Amino acid sequence: MLLRDLAHVRTGDKGDISQISVIAYRAADYPRIARALDAARVGAALGVAAGSVRRYEVPQLGALNFVLEGALSGGVTRSLALDAHGKTLGAHLLALTIGEEE
Repeated sequence: MLLRDLAHVRTGDKGDISQISVIAYRAADYPRIARALDAARVGAALGVAAGSVRRYEVPQLGALNFVLEGALSGGVTRSLALDAHGKTLGAHLLALTIGEEE
């Protein structure tokens, strides 16, 4: 199953930081998503250096917020990597496979 089957994302960019909130469609799926997505897995999936991804849990909203520092190659307005902005990173994250055991 793909993450997109269980959740949607909202993103934002500021300077050289991108934020991706993963929000479960159903409250019952939040624990599964929380088990499946840690900072290391998200960083590896998005090609962001280890240690530069922080995860914040917002269980009341069924959401995880990931803050990716240095993800935008110097900042949105300075980056030559136009596809690396938040919306593209979020769409890429939704393509992750979530196993049944998670």
